[in-house]
Amino acid sequence: MLLGRRKALSIYLMCGRETPALAAAAVEGGADLLELGFPFSDPLADGPVIRRAAERALADGMRTAQCLDCLRETRARVGADVPLIPMTYASLLEAYGWERFATDARAAGATSLIVADLPVDEHPELRRIQLVAPTSSKERIELAAGATDGWLYLVAVTGTTGARDELSPTLAGLAERTRHAAPATPLYAGFGISTPAHARAAAKLVDGIVVGSRAVEVAEEGGATGLRAYVSELRSELDR
Repeated sequence: MLLGRRKALSIYLMCGRETPALAAAAVEGGADLLELGFPFSDPLADGPVIRRAAERALADGMRTAQCLDCLRETRARVGADVPLIPMTYASLLEAYGWERFATDARAAGATSLIVADLPVDEHPELRRIQLVAPTSSKERIELAAGATDGWLYLVAVTGTTGARDELSPTLAGLAERTRHAAPATPLYAGFGISTPAHARAAAKLVDGIVVGSRAVEVAEEGGATGLRAYVSELRSELDR
């Protein structure tokens, strides 16, 4: 997904009762696409903010069927043109059924899918966005680029999600290696991007950015109004 000269801005939100309204606010603020987290009890890639959000969602009854309903309601709120991408873990799909999940998610309005812990060479029939990390070899990057659904997700840090004080120094090298291995594939970076300054610095290296933990925090603290303002700040910095 390339937006001409405009850098793409993806906002991650955990599925919950307020998510459709929050998603609409994020789009109003300037988000180009949205990732919707389907909560899982043991989210290996997630830091404390998203872990807590997942725990709250599960306590509030957000199982897979309810998350699909949330996805459907979010699609109705944001319209047909905003990409919506469920993000979850392989165990959830294993329990629900791989083909069944793909079918039901598409029917509910999903544009693609991210399965954080599913290796690129497993379940190749499942259309999804692939992730590459600073530890990925050239061969794995090329394999991921060939299999990905639209763009590659660059994991900017070795570790879990979460806001950080500085942009990861490993992103520049990962972006350069991935650009060399997959020159035609759009690259979006996430994990550890939280401030407008981070967004601007990362956007010099890649085609888009993903903001997760800080977006979840802002939504918890300030609701739809706070999230709209925060996303607008990110958008303004990306468009400078």
